[in-house]
Amino acid sequence: MPGLLRGVARTAVVAGTATAVSNRVSRRQQGRWAAQAQPSQGYQQQPQGYQEAPPPQPAATTSTADDMTNKIDQLKQLGELKAQGVLTDAEFEEQKRRLLA
Repeated sequence: MPGLLRGVARTAVVAGTATAVSNRVSRRQQGRWAAQAQPSQGYQQQPQGYQEAPPPQPAATTSTADDMTNKIDQLKQLGELKAQGVLTDAEFEEQKRRLLA
């Protein structure tokens, strides 16, 4: 039974890590696509009195905070699994290293 729990716990940790990585990749791709979608301004002259709208605030602060919250939650889960004896010290350190990389 402990082997089964360890396998289930390891799967949960890997799935959580994969989800976090997938979300990060998606956000990075959306940022790249948004940058490509903006027209290049080049050296065009603008009409007199024309003021360009200020650039929108980047959503990176929110996503960064979400990423940190997600990582903290995953680290707590890893700690709980280690305390329960589901993960060995080596498994815990490996998962922690992957999460924080």
